[in-house]
Amino acid sequence: MNLYAVRAIYLYEMARTWRTLMQSIVSPVISTALYFVVFGSAIGSRITEIDGVSYGAFLVPGLIMLSLLTQSISNAAFGIYFPKFTGTIYELLSAPVSYFEVVLGYVGAAATKSVILGLIILATAHFFVPVQIAHPMAMLFFLIVTAITFSLFGFIIGIWADNFEKLQIVPLLIVTPLVFLGGSFYSISMLPPFWQTVTLFNPVVYLISGFRWSFYEISDVNVATSLAMIMLFLALCIAIVWWIFRTGYQIKK
Repeated sequence: MNLYAVRAIYLYEMARTWRTLMQSIVSPVISTALYFVVFGSAIGSRITEIDGVSYGAFLVPGLIMLSLLTQSISNAAFGIYFPKFTGTIYELLSAPVSYFEVVLGYVGAAATKSVILGLIILATAHFFVPVQIAHPMAMLFFLIVTAITFSLFGFIIGIWADNFEKLQIVPLLIVTPLVFLGGSFYSISMLPPFWQTVTLFNPVVYLISGFRWSFYEISDVNVATSLAMIMLFLALCIAIVWWIFRTGYQIKK
């Protein structure tokens, strides 16, 4: 493996984060803090507890997951799309760097940025609500695996997109609504039976449920099912990325 190439891609992408610190880190943290203030004050006064957990604390895993999914996708999608847009991707493809090393560099940087952001939001949450983490290692596992999976998903979107508008379509019109409807702000047990069944077709439910279990040992679905779903989506993303580079889809034109 060409570790120098992976390191070069990784450090270049990480350096872009520090150059755009306000957009990459500060803005998502402020937005999440506003969720705590607005939802904690407006809804928290009416819903004091869910499954024995204060409503403000109940929000924490969902809000972290909201930022984690959207930022993982955005970071990875823009990271690979920009070389396509400027034409420098051909220099990368002609260099002695394997496809695996390219993916490792871009996806690794995007996942690292998302994990850092998630941990910052977790630290920020302590200023607003009491947060307990029952299973720290499980929490980190879900955090890292989710970041890697959705960074791969974002990488796929970056390859697929042929303009800046397409980069925003999936995160804004698909992922964000799925997160909001996936139990970020409520337990799906609070829904009528019919809508509970419908909600179970939302894959984000399993991510948020498993992540929330690592905090408070409460979940809407079985933890093993949550883990199986995230690993299944990870395997699917890996298979799609492999197919993209095998066929040259949207790369070799």
